[in-house]
Amino acid sequence: MSAYARPYLLVLLTVLLSSPALGQTAAQPAPSVIGSRAEIMTWSDPLEALGTLRADESVTLSATVTDIVAEINFEDGDQVEQGQVLIHLDDAEEQAQLRSAQAISDERRNTLGRTTQLQERNLAARADLEDFQAQLRQAQANTQVIEARLTNYQIKAPFSGRVGLRTISTGTLVTPGMELVTLDKLDVMKLDFSVPERFLSRLSIGLPLSATTAAYPDDIFSGDIASIGTRIDPISRSVNVRAVLENPDMRLRPGMLMEVVVQQRVRDAIVLPEAALEPSGDQHHVMVIDQSGPTPRLERHSVVIGERRYGQVEILEGVEAGDLVVVHGLQLARDGLEVRLLGTLDDETSIRALLEADR
Repeated sequence: MSAYARPYLLVLLTVLLSSPALGQTAAQPAPSVIGSRAEIMTWSDPLEALGTLRADESVTLSATVTDIVAEINFEDGDQVEQGQVLIHLDDAEEQAQLRSAQAISDERRNTLGRTTQLQERNLAARADLEDFQAQLRQAQANTQVIEARLTNYQIKAPFSGRVGLRTISTGTLVTPGMELVTLDKLDVMKLDFSVPERFLSRLSIGLPLSATTAAYPDDIFSGDIASIGTRIDPISRSVNVRAVLENPDMRLRPGMLMEVVVQQRVRDAIVLPEAALEPSGDQHHVMVIDQSGPTPRLERHSVVIGERRYGQVEILEGVEAGDLVVVHGLQLARDGLEVRLLGTLDDETSIRALLEADR
């Protein structure tokens, strides 16, 4: 470099070094974050299974005699009461036999009465009186047999419930064992499912559960465990469990497949959104927002987690109820960094809404 150009270079360096753009670093804005409060919630360890619904009581009514259907006293899907006559078979012949047996009973009763009066005046033998008494008892027994036989011609509801679709009509000839109509008690449903034997120690009578079905995907049906099987299946190594679900609106039907979640070890737990976790190997951390100073500042806490479910995680150690933690903006979050809090999530506020409000 020539001696002539050197003074000009020194002047240029002096001007550049005195420029604010190079002489100091521009202040960086505080990163924006969204927080969520650690809440105490009722928590449990879910045990999932598939179950099948059964009616509280269920029967397929059939005939025990061969005869023709005379009356049908229900319509498809009717709610019927216990003892209601649903189907009446033609019993004209049996009714005639009953009248004949009753007439014989009346005749022998009258004969016994006359003989009793004669025997009181010593005008009839004691043996004749005893014979007439035996004949009356025989006639009464024959009457009772016919009356009992007549009950087979009336198909009654053994309990209150809802009938299914009928497949017979008046005049149909029915035979013993022929299926006539189904009857189900649907106000309470039994839910049967199997649980692996390793979970047997966690089950108990009265344990709450929830169940869902594809027929009503937006509804959750609640119930309790009513009974636990006494045997372990040696092939599947599982135990049968039965729960009871209330069904006041009759929406649940026998045979439905349901997804069951048994709530084990019900307890109060500190819960955070899973989005707040920062995994690092087998460790987990969260960024707690300290609002004690003039500007919110981050503190990195190591936490011990428990069970997870539906985007939430149980916190065993490291966070207290009410602590505010970062759930959005963790990419720029650093321990001790000052941040700008855009808002706090709750049941009525979403991350999208808070971001749009900040634009």
